[in-house]
Amino acid sequence: MELQCKVQNYEWGKQGLNSKVANLLASADPSVTIEPDKHYAELWMGTHSNGPSLIIERGVLLSEYIQNNHDAIGPEVKKKFGIQVPFLLKVLSIEKALSIQAHPSKEHAEQLHQSCPERYTDSNHKPELSIALTPFEALCGFRLLPQIQSYLSKLPELTEILPQDAVNAILAHEEQGNSNKVLKQVVQGLMLCDKTAIANSLKSLVTRLENEDPETQSTLLYPLIRRLHQDYPGDLGCFAPYFMNYMQLRPGQAIFLKSNLPHAYISGDCVECMACSDNVVRAGLTPKPIDIETLIEMLDYSSYAQEQLLFNPHMEDVNCCIWRPPVPDFAIVKIRVESDGDPYNTIIRASPSLILIISGSGEVCDTLPITAKPGVVVFLKASRQLTITPSPGDHIEAYQAICNV
Repeated sequence: MELQCKVQNYEWGKQGLNSKVANLLASADPSVTIEPDKHYAELWMGTHSNGPSLIIERGVLLSEYIQNNHDAIGPEVKKKFGIQVPFLLKVLSIEKALSIQAHPSKEHAEQLHQSCPERYTDSNHKPELSIALTPFEALCGFRLLPQIQSYLSKLPELTEILPQDAVNAILAHEEQGNSNKVLKQVVQGLMLCDKTAIANSLKSLVTRLENEDPETQSTLLYPLIRRLHQDYPGDLGCFAPYFMNYMQLRPGQAIFLKSNLPHAYISGDCVECMACSDNVVRAGLTPKPIDIETLIEMLDYSSYAQEQLLFNPHMEDVNCCIWRPPVPDFAIVKIRVESDGDPYNTIIRASPSLILIISGSGEVCDTLPITAKPGVVVFLKASRQLTITPSPGDHIEAYQAICNV
């Protein structure tokens, strides 16, 4: 069943046809007018109440259809999650950085929802998997300690606003010891620092780096810091790249954002799948409400090398690979079929599927054929199979979100 899906126009999104979201929207429905100055940030596929998908042929919401057709979910998913699609599939098109943040664990989410339901509106966790569609920038996880020490030794503008005992402790710390405690001290010092002091420090740093030689500018991440400071002047999140890994993903590379892992997307386009939740704890690079005290206590202060944060798929057959995160809520399959072979029948899953055509042309069919082109989204019932047939001389590439059961 083909779906009509919801677009979110957040101000950090790419504008007009610069946005992958806008391109997919216009391709799937030529009657849609793309406004060149409008921000097309996210395409939502699923049953989330803030952006529910509609079954085009039937004129009913997917969430309503599922309530009346339990076979669409399948017994395994029904037993684990009830009558629902427990994941949300998205495409993001990011022009401006969004939120230094982390997501609570399931147990912590339940506590936050109980104590502060107006801010934490559900009791679910929100693990996420993001796969780059274009060159994609993100901050993810804390850096290895020697890298943080090196930055702090070269940034008096930063160290002078931090608690001196915390700076001394982290600079003196030996790598073989557990660095979580000293890292927490210095990060807490930054997050609780006086806003005016942070703004003045950033202004001094950007002014100094502006006049440094190109090698020093590159070493101290000046191009990135300048962009963040232009978009969020005086924000403590502008210092985050000195503590967090600066990831530059190539198309097809992915990161998995487990509970409590600090992260922020900076730019690019990606496919993202997550558990159905709005639970986000923010600290900077955002106009939205922040909750610094909660974030300080929940963060994963482990240090990660960048290669540890890349999340790799494994091949299921010659046409598809799958990213299986360590959660039952979701997994993502990438399918690519060339026209020089036979039509491809997807692997039968015990889960319902949301399938997004990302490129190519042709036809997809369960019982009724649907024209396949970029932006077309299909809902496939549990234990059913989709036949994918590319147009002559073309291909079809798609992302399929499923439950990881």
